[in-house]
Amino acid sequence: MTALSYSYYPGCSLHASASEYDISTREVCSALGIALEEIPDWICCGATPAHNVDELLSLSLSAKNLELAEQMEGNRDMAVACASCFSRLKFAQHIMEKSEDKRKLVEKAIDAPVSLDRKVKHLLEILARDFGLEKLASFVKKPLSDLTVACYYGCLLTRPADVPNLDCPEAPTIMESIMKVIGAETVPWTHRLECCGANFTLSRPPVVQQLSNAVLDSAKAAGADCIVVACPLCHGNLDIRQKEIEGIYSTDYGLPIFYLTQLVGLALGISFEKLGLDALIVSPQKLLKQKKLI
Repeated sequence: MTALSYSYYPGCSLHASASEYDISTREVCSALGIALEEIPDWICCGATPAHNVDELLSLSLSAKNLELAEQMEGNRDMAVACASCFSRLKFAQHIMEKSEDKRKLVEKAIDAPVSLDRKVKHLLEILARDFGLEKLASFVKKPLSDLTVACYYGCLLTRPADVPNLDCPEAPTIMESIMKVIGAETVPWTHRLECCGANFTLSRPPVVQQLSNAVLDSAKAAGADCIVVACPLCHGNLDIRQKEIEGIYSTDYGLPIFYLTQLVGLALGISFEKLGLDALIVSPQKLLKQKKLI
């Protein structure tokens, strides 16, 4: 079987505040034999702010990254880990497919033709479908037995319905399927698709505190030991602000917030340090030791 190979778009967060997501993504893909080649000279996709300021700018930022990937050798799909980057790249393709006029404006802005044939895939899709759940199960060395996980999709991974096409927009199961394969138990809970506040963390912290508290409260009430995410913004709000939220709402959640690739990596037998788990603000060490996972 031909090894899977992708052009890799890490995006800004994975080279900065979410570097442990990038580290664990590379470790997991290496362990599974999935080749990732980082797109040379990639630029910011515009993330949350750009499309609220200037549509042409937002489309052009994503289109430029698609064009840079097109220049790489091999007709490979693009692998994306960040939910926000995934959303913006998919949105750019969607809008340019629907409007030839907007596509022409974008091509003029970046001074290059844009190919809309390149598939943009989130890591969830790569692991569950391209690599395959059955094959992933065969690589598991240390099943995450007795670990109860709340899978948090947030706003962008599956919605709006006609853009990401990752899973059912209102009742996705792709993350739960991966968790089940690596041995973890997942819980049904009310807030797995609710917003955490995203980039309001900088401009309107009280909004983020309220929304993220609701997410944490729901996961805790459902009996989860931890939350797994696939988005740096969600991770930042739930992990970095958790102690602050506990103080405001006079509660104690103590919920480690893992990136998808960190839990998959543990199940593959990759060490705690190599997965960047020591960078989490809410330390997972006590929980993982209790579950005999480290």
